Amino acid sequence: MMTNLKYIAIIPARYASTRFPAKPLAFLGGKPIVQHVYERVVPYFDETIVATDHDEIFQCVEGFGGKAVMTSEHHKSGTDRCQEAYEKSIGSYDVVVNVQGDEPFIHASQLLSIKECFADAETQIATLVRPFDKDATWEVLQNPNSPKVVVDHHGFAMYFSRSVIPYVRGKGQENWLKGHTFYKHIGLYAYRSSVLQEITRLPQSSLELAESLEQLRWLENGYKIKVSQTNQETIGIDTPEDLRHAEEFYKRNKDEK
Repeated sequence: MMTNLKYIAIIPARYASTRFPAKPLAFLGGKPIVQHVYERVVPYFDETIVATDHDEIFQCVEGFGGKAVMTSEHHKSGTDRCQEAYEKSIGSYDVVVNVQGDEPFIHASQLLSIKECFADAETQIATLVRPFDKDATWEVLQNPNSPKVVVDHHGFAMYFSRSVIPYVRGKGQENWLKGHTFYKHIGLYAYRSSVLQEITRLPQSSLELAESLEQLRWLENGYKIKVSQTNQETIGIDTPEDLRHAEEFYKRNKDEK
């Protein structure tokens, strides 16, 4: 049962970023982004650590009283960084939760929801989705930076795509959202620790290379990804402009957890 499992949260925090170098150290509401993420995550896990590749981030985390571990500069994904950090962590855990280091508004309900996925013994990997708003525009739905997910009747992902899936035949695109519920992928992952070790050894797959979505590698190799639904909107920070929007959001919602 879920209550008997031990969970570790790992927050990958990379220094180099083409669009926003040193992003984890950027200030939001008077403290670094990585600190916001850490403080939101730590109450819900048996252990929480930041996995970084840069000494400034390491020192920052230690400075506010958090735990951090140094990892390689050469990882191609946050999943790979999580695996190295898990290998360096002290203790044994059943589930590793990968919380993106640029999600300072991650909600408690989302963290609890992804943990609950592992009450199902068939769950190897878990992630979150959010329904697109019915009144959203076609431009919002078709945005390739918002991957879409289709889910089976048992709550497992069937496919992820940057394209709009499924195709709604016989209706104009402006009416697709009115007639079907489309799901946006939220990039919060959790893995059974043994599965994390396995998937980081897999070579890149053809579907992954086509869509530039690493979770397709896992599906293509037969792993089952449990999907939990959230209605909480998340605000990731990819650019300095995103940070300005996040600052406005923070001022409006700073008391919400």
